[in-house]
Amino acid sequence: MKILFDNCTAPVMASTLDGFIGSFGHRAFHMKDVPGFPNGRHSSDLEWIDYLRAQSEIWVFVSDDGRILKNRAERAALRGAKLHGFVLAAAYERTPLHQVAATIVWKWPEIERVTELIAPPSMHEIPIGKSVKLRSLPL
Repeated sequence: MKILFDNCTAPVMASTLDGFIGSFGHRAFHMKDVPGFPNGRHSSDLEWIDYLRAQSEIWVFVSDDGRILKNRAERAALRGAKLHGFVLAAAYERTPLHQVAATIVWKWPEIERVTELIAPPSMHEIPIGKSVKLRSLPL
């Protein structure tokens, strides 16, 4: 499985998670490090969604922008791409980066379990609290 961190997330988030999940055979990338996007790091949400849809590997994405669920075209593209998506809760905006990275690593087993048990497409919110479960979001 490959995990994409979009432009609304810090690149260090992808490299931190990649270091952790690499031993499980998974990879994490920030958008700036994925070759093949039509406009590189500046690809629109619709462009990177379409790119991931066309790939043979299983892709999951993480975003810090909940607005992706408010745009009708992007929601339709996400449903059509059959991706698992995870959106960081709004409280992450006021949280130091090292704590955000630690929480995502802490939540990794739950994120992985969701992608195994639920058929895509799906969207979940990653809550700020370590003891709080992922919250399913309407797609």
